[in-house]
Amino acid sequence: MPTDFRRPESVLVVVCSDDRQVLLLRRRRPFEFWQSVTGSLLPGETHEEAARRELMEETGLADEGRLQYTGVSRQFAIDPRWRDRFAPGIVENVEFEWQYRLAETADIALQGGEHSAYRWVPLCEASEAVWSWTNRDALWTLAKT
Repeated sequence: MPTDFRRPESVLVVVCSDDRQVLLLRRRRPFEFWQSVTGSLLPGETHEEAARRELMEETGLADEGRLQYTGVSRQFAIDPRWRDRFAPGIVENVEFEWQYRLAETADIALQGGEHSAYRWVPLCEASEAVWSWTNRDALWTLAKT
């Protein structure tokens, strides 16, 4: 059992170009699925700091675009496949939604082996490709803007 448990707080960063292409990453474990940039907050870290860190760690992107908090957070039940990463009795997580806007799509430098591939998908198709409902909600909201 882990001694350093994750905080039940995370970020979701939807990366989108001005021509409405959305970056999706194919996660390796605990099963393969497509998602936006995500990650748990580290001890003492704000969700803005986590969004910047996760964006850089997972894509190599840093200052090419504009990062902004949407003002939306969602609470969800932690999938049982991830519960051992959290302290006993922790079953829910709060996720803060961020957007990273780019003028155009960019090559991505996948880092750390967490993801096996990336692709740019039209925003109107992206919600059909992602696994989590919070990611779908964030994409639906973006599509309305």
